[in-house]
Amino acid sequence: MGQSRLASIRCPQDKAFPMQKLSNAGTRDIETLIHPYTNLATHRESGPLILERGEGIHVWDNTGKRYIEGMAGLWCTALGFANEELIEAAREQMDQLPFGHLFTGKSHEPAIALAERLKEISPAPASKVFFTCSGSEANDTQIKLAWYYNNARGKPEKKKIISRQKAYHGVTIATASLTGLPPVHRDFDLPIDRILHTDCPHHYRFAEPGESERDFSARLAASLEALIEREGPETIAAFIAEPVMGAGGVIVPPEGYFEAIQPVLERHDILLIADEVICGFGRTGAMFGSETFSIRPDTISIAKALTSAYAPLGALTVSEDVYQAMLDESRKIGVFGHGYTYTGHPLGCAIGLKALEIYERDDIVGHVRRVAPTFQKRLAALRDHPLVGEARGVGLIAGVELVADKAARTPFEPSLGVGARAAAFCQEEGLITRALVDTLALCPPLIITDEEIDALFDALERGLERTQAWLAKSDG
Repeated sequence: MGQSRLASIRCPQDKAFPMQKLSNAGTRDIETLIHPYTNLATHRESGPLILERGEGIHVWDNTGKRYIEGMAGLWCTALGFANEELIEAAREQMDQLPFGHLFTGKSHEPAIALAERLKEISPAPASKVFFTCSGSEANDTQIKLAWYYNNARGKPEKKKIISRQKAYHGVTIATASLTGLPPVHRDFDLPIDRILHTDCPHHYRFAEPGESERDFSARLAASLEALIEREGPETIAAFIAEPVMGAGGVIVPPEGYFEAIQPVLERHDILLIADEVICGFGRTGAMFGSETFSIRPDTISIAKALTSAYAPLGALTVSEDVYQAMLDESRKIGVFGHGYTYTGHPLGCAIGLKALEIYERDDIVGHVRRVAPTFQKRLAALRDHPLVGEARGVGLIAGVELVADKAARTPFEPSLGVGARAAAFCQEEGLITRALVDTLALCPPLIITDEEIDALFDALERGLERTQAWLAKSDG
């Protein structure tokens, strides 16, 4: 089958995702739950994958079938499943103090100790740490603090936040506005005012013919500066960026990207917020993605692997300048009027402390560096596959972009749902991945071994072969 023919294939949705007999649990699911980032109409026919247990890099469904959890849940279960030390840390904390809050000056040891450790390892200058329950809440707080900070220092017009097309920073009203993905905005009446988006740094998709990565980065930096000058530097508070863009397609920054844009931000007194929610705690082969890509952030947002996802916990760092502004506001207003019931929840903080201990003691970052060559070698081999336009990644994170025509880089028609079908085939082959449109994302637990990496890519290759056969049959 010629690659150019693939772009014209059309398949009805019910043919791509045939109805199947639902189990009792599946029927109960569709009658009771709303699933995030799910086609709710299709879900009523296809039903859920119901997981019952996990161990290491594997999970089992309610029929007993085993899968490699190739996404570490949602980019988060870094230390794998059934880690006894994390479970015991949770049990001990539940026995001692199951809940404690930080409102009105109250505190507890797990929050204090975890904040101390995060200050020690942060790639951003950290005077204080503020805890949240998620990455969305952390980034939402970043927006509020940027506004608060500029009010405190007498710059009430300096409030706009610049994000990027294809960025992902959360789904609250404010953070969904930062997110640069159309389905997160469409019919939600988003984005809100004072949120701007600049170019997506995806060289494969958006570079001009013959443009090197460094030239592409320079052009994007110039475009960013032009946006700042159009809007007025006195109106721009912050720029937010993931070191590696996750849900937007696992987009690794091109050579020289952050090197080019950081001087632009510094010239115009614009804070750099590094969203480390996916990249933090070893994913890229360093403790933070900021270290991998020589980013000098003013503040970071973290979550996910902070507890290896064993409990909801997020956080952000606060620089001394911002903290002093917060003190000034407290003197003026009488209170810092922000925070959540579960800010610094002792359960999450206790698990986070144990997770950080394991990362350091077991040299998880070193392990990632040791196995990443195997991961990246298997990833690179996929570039020869007829369906793969680009196979990109760093450390233990990757995106495999499927295309209708390799030479022309032509994407499939969205209505075909090739990425979703490929992910479904991979799942049948025992690998859980995630389709980001037509990019298959990989983000396995950091404890994965060389042998398990080979098993992961073997399953992925089987899924791709089945996808190619399905396309050929559809074309016929």
